[in-house]
Amino acid sequence: MAKVSANMSMSLDGFVSHPTDGIDQLFRWYGNGDVTVRTADPGMTFQVSEASARRLEHGLAEIGAMVYGRRTFDDAGGWIGGHPLGKPVIVVSHSIPDGWPRADTPLTFVTDGVESAIAQARATAGEKTVSVGSADVTQQCINGGLLDELVIDLVPLLLGSGVRFLDNLRDSPRALQGPTVIEGTGVTHLTYTLR
Repeated sequence: MAKVSANMSMSLDGFVSHPTDGIDQLFRWYGNGDVTVRTADPGMTFQVSEASARRLEHGLAEIGAMVYGRRTFDDAGGWIGGHPLGKPVIVVSHSIPDGWPRADTPLTFVTDGVESAIAQARATAGEKTVSVGSADVTQQCINGGLLDELVIDLVPLLLGSGVRFLDNLRDSPRALQGPTVIEGTGVTHLTYTLR
């Protein structure tokens, strides 16, 4: 069965986006090195440190499906033409937006909850990893016992406000195993296993 792994770039004070800056400062590490990492979209490459490149390449090779929330879908403009990583996308939403689904953007909307979305993503991913890329969906997965791994790209930045990555958690405190640590340039990659 596919492993379910949440991955986000996060500020030191726990935010994954800022009301006025969005994600720009959190994602600067994707362009601060001299090693090129290619995605499925020829127009999108990353220029990262060697350590970050190894982590990214391994992660990209392992992803079989991705799960996002509706806010991320809306913020990304629906990934018109398909997600840049070229993987199947499942969007958790209360409703399907007007004009969707679309033939030019292969994604699935799931309106009956995160558990159903993860089940569909696991079926799609096969033996590969299901990557969760939204804060709210990650929180729901942790609360529902659906998450196996937490990958945090920790950026040395204090945002002060915005969307918190690990908010609204039940059954806390909760011990994690790890971390494994990879030190990149301008980012520290931390991987934890949920018990």
